[in-house]
Amino acid sequence: MPSTSDTTAPPHSPAGSANAGAPVRSSSGAPGMLDELQHQVAVFARRAEQTRLGGLGQVNNSMDRAAYLLLNRLDQEGPMGVKALAEGMGIDSSTVTRQVAPLVDSGLVDRATHPEDGRAVVLRLSARGRERLAEVRSSRRELMALLTQDWSAEEREQFTTLLTRFNTTVSTLHSRFGGVGTAPSTGS
Repeated sequence: MPSTSDTTAPPHSPAGSANAGAPVRSSSGAPGMLDELQHQVAVFARRAEQTRLGGLGQVNNSMDRAAYLLLNRLDQEGPMGVKALAEGMGIDSSTVTRQVAPLVDSGLVDRATHPEDGRAVVLRLSARGRERLAEVRSSRRELMALLTQDWSAEEREQFTTLLTRFNTTVSTLHSRFGGVGTAPSTGS
């Protein structure tokens, strides 16, 4: 069960202060708001992982994050080589190779020789992979509907827009400051 501190002031807030347990706010928007933002991002990441590992929609929703993102990219972009997949996801080729191996072994991804370059490998979402991805997406849609059932359509759209913007900025900064790849990932 989540503790109440997960949605309130970050742990470093003075416990005896008049605002202990209340969200940290600053009239200028910083640094108090930035402390609250970083704390809420950390809580969000933990909650997302807890949900994936055993929370709501456990059976259909459960898929390794890396697997979901790889399958999603192959579904959206079509067959591609390891290097293109790595660049599109902002990770290195050895990571993609390592993450794709169990997907190939489980029949979710097909690996074929490139038709023009026999040394290169082309990865393609298999029929089984497409079915499993559809199942996970459906389960995750149901979960998102449940989590935002008290939100208006406008609030859902606004949250999605801001979260997409946040993820794009993270991806861009990652690319600019030492990350691999150049394209922000929006397919997850």
